Amino acid sequence: MDRQLTLMAVHAHPDDECLSTGGVLARYTAEGIRTVLVTCTNGEQGDGPGGVKPGDDGHDDAAVAERRLAELRESVSVLGIDHLELLGYRDSGMDGWETNNHPDAFANVPVDTAAARLAELMERYRPDVVVTYDETGGSGYFHPDHVQAHRITAAAVEASGVPAKFYYTAIPRSAIKRMFEFMRESGADLGDFQPSDDFGTPDELVTTVVDVAPYVERKLKALMAHESQGENIFLLRMPEETQRQAFSHEAFIRVLSRVDAPDHEDDLFAGLRP
Repeated sequence: MDRQLTLMAVHAHPDDECLSTGGVLARYTAEGIRTVLVTCTNGEQGDGPGGVKPGDDGHDDAAVAERRLAELRESVSVLGIDHLELLGYRDSGMDGWETNNHPDAFANVPVDTAAARLAELMERYRPDVVVTYDETGGSGYFHPDHVQAHRITAAAVEASGVPAKFYYTAIPRSAIKRMFEFMRESGADLGDFQPSDDFGTPDELVTTVVDVAPYVERKLKALMAHESQGENIFLLRMPEETQRQAFSHEAFIRVLSRVDAPDHEDDLFAGLRP
């Protein structure tokens, strides 16, 4: 009997699963591929009720984590993800925040310790494909938790030897340029904002672009499930046509393949399907 193909996506916080991988998680679930989402932190450093910011009076880390994990489970249900695994680490906050120094912050956990836990999940689920961020935390984001998610995933992939293919998420520079051009043409008010030429992933590094257009509505619904963080999700405030353009494809950099696959793919499972 053929073993079920499996995709594992490793993300830093509740809501990160939507933007760069919500489409592939929904698409591959619909195709009968088993999907596993690993979320590394509980998101304590998100906004609290009423938009209370971390560090402000009234911000309750535990309450924020509880709400964000509930929103995460709703998103998982919307996307149809088969398995959710929570590593339960403490959100480190944005780069430079005082919370970076908390001894329990995810970014301060020894890489070997967290990677061993993730490797155990890889041994259990036997993912054929693993996806996480690049060494910058995702197209130059440099959030401490995203960088740490990259480190532990790379270490777990190497230690376990399980995945046949390993990818980083990507935002092609050409796609960013097209999106902002489209927004200006449609009359959106962008003020003086202009993305720099080095914002995003150089196109020549992108190996894989997956069409997820049929799942845009589901992806948006999953993103809206993270209601408490809506103020911070810029894409939710864009015109509908721009959202559809931005969300219809997801791009990746293939960094490992133990199977024969084309240099440029439209499927994370190229070379793995029967």
